[in-house]
Amino acid sequence: MSTLELPPNRVVVAGAAQPRVIPRISTGGDRAYRGIATASGVGVLGVLCLIGLFLSIQAYPAIKFMGWRFFTYTGWITQGAHPAFGVGGLVYWTVVIAVIALVVAIPLSLATALFITEYAPRRARAVLITVVDLLAVVPSIIYGLWGFFVLQPSFVGFAHWLSTHMAFVPIFRVQQGAQLTSSAAIAGVVVGIMITPIITSISRELFSLAPVGEREGALALGATRSQMIRTVVLPFGRGGMIGAIMLAFGRALGETIAVAIIISPIYTIDPHILQAGANSIAALIALFFGSGGPLGEHAQLAAGLVLFFLTLVVNLLASIIVNRSRSGKGVEL
Repeated sequence: MSTLELPPNRVVVAGAAQPRVIPRISTGGDRAYRGIATASGVGVLGVLCLIGLFLSIQAYPAIKFMGWRFFTYTGWITQGAHPAFGVGGLVYWTVVIAVIALVVAIPLSLATALFITEYAPRRARAVLITVVDLLAVVPSIIYGLWGFFVLQPSFVGFAHWLSTHMAFVPIFRVQQGAQLTSSAAIAGVVVGIMITPIITSISRELFSLAPVGEREGALALGATRSQMIRTVVLPFGRGGMIGAIMLAFGRALGETIAVAIIISPIYTIDPHILQAGANSIAALIALFFGSGGPLGEHAQLAAGLVLFFLTLVVNLLASIIVNRSRSGKGVEL
């Protein structure tokens, strides 16, 4: 049998079956679609870079004035004989409120998603899905007003109970005579309710995609429904759930109006989350933008630059996790 020598050192047997090369024929519609998709992706990236460039240019005078102290200083005075400002306390409270929001939203969201996909009657699922999705489009100012006028008076009693019976936990301690309103805890609960639809919607889609064969196989082997959820559904959507949680975390970091309505602004780092006093970068910009003189405007844009990079890093990490677990199976985290 004859052979054909192919570089480098490849031998192909004459008459043997060879892979068939299928030519790719691009039509005008394909080329147009590819061009539009490419332009859209590049355009979004370009806009993102321009936003970062604009914030960097506008933030430079403030960062130059304060130096590296801008990232650690816990005060905000932009006018007068001795201006001094920084985002140390602002970043702390921004992260604290977002973490409290996750503590509230994660169990509520996952329980809602599991109920819709596993326990709710088939006729009720469409209604529940619609209601959850509608919660995501409610304006944040409505959540803020609800939190200020409805949640806050009811939360004071619970906060008093925590400060009385759980004071051995440092974050639940309060100073003598401190008010229990306008706190980071109340703002975190409101933001947690706001991000619940995000985690619920993504988790629900992941849970509904769990393989039917594995579900039925677990049930056929004698597993209860709860055991099937623990062994099949939750492992299948684990990576996607973490991605959804991080996306919601990025959303919580940037919440503005709801937090600004509730909190009593402070700029120092304080571990007491139940007593009055909290802040966030977004709320600071919303409350004081246009005031504080030219230096104050540059300082606020510098704070916005910090928030921009903080949310960008969180969302990039979320994208990496989601890309690692496209099928939801075989993810090692």
